[in-house]
Amino acid sequence: MIPAASKSLWFFAIISLVLLGVLVLMIWLAWSMQHVRFTVSHEGLRLQGDLYGRLIPLQSLKLDEAVVTNLNTDTDHQPTRRTMGTGLPGYAAGWFTLRNGAKALLYVTDRTRVARLPTTEGYSVMLSVTDPAALIAALRSQSESR
Repeated sequence: MIPAASKSLWFFAIISLVLLGVLVLMIWLAWSMQHVRFTVSHEGLRLQGDLYGRLIPLQSLKLDEAVVTNLNTDTDHQPTRRTMGTGLPGYAAGWFTLRNGAKALLYVTDRTRVARLPTTEGYSVMLSVTDPAALIAALRSQSESR
């Protein structure tokens, strides 16, 4: 048999690199899911741990409209479509469209304990935390001390 052309080897090499990149991305995603952190400071709310992390300044948060919600019963604010993010069973992070048509940045692992924080930027931030009321109170306290 005549040996295959080098084009076949290049094709195999490119496919292998793509698969390796996907594997590295999946490992990083699995690690970041366990290391997401929310920090309240005089600057605002810092979301750390994955691609969607950012600092949301206190003046951008509508803290008078912030509420604790249960996404199992609050049907208007349930995420329905992922526009740019990660949607796995028990983990939703990134940009989603809600049932009411609004846009939201989610970090949700427990749908029963979610702090919903509207912003002046036209989207809401929805975070699963152990005590959503305490997070909202901490943000309000930081806002009042400014």
